[in-house]
Amino acid sequence: MYTENALLFPHHEIPSLRDMRGDKWAELVDRIVKLPETHEDTLAFMLTMIRLNGCMACETDSYRAMRGCDACAQQTLRRFKGDDMELIELYEDALGDVRRLSNSYPNLNILYTSIADQAMLISPGTIK
Repeated sequence: MYTENALLFPHHEIPSLRDMRGDKWAELVDRIVKLPETHEDTLAFMLTMIRLNGCMACETDSYRAMRGCDACAQQTLRRFKGDDMELIELYEDALGDVRRLSNSYPNLNILYTSIADQAMLISPGTIK
């Protein structure tokens, strides 16, 4: 009767969002799915989806939760009025938040972006 759902946006749902938007979004998802769950970029992506989906206010017995995290996230991305660059800017804001948290709590063992990963970023707001 109930679908399996998580309290916050689950890592395993990231690949299902690849084709929900345009090319820039797909490139971001492709890059994120190759990284471990504890990587700062992955955490930032998950935080972006938590914020967009409103996961913090989701109740386990709500219609949205009963449909599942994947359906909720896909519907949120379909309804998002901005373009891919606005989504990527939200992701970059979340990445800044993850980095600030990581700097404040080094024992969290968050993996950092490597130099090779940084080379993929041309400038803030633009993914190569």
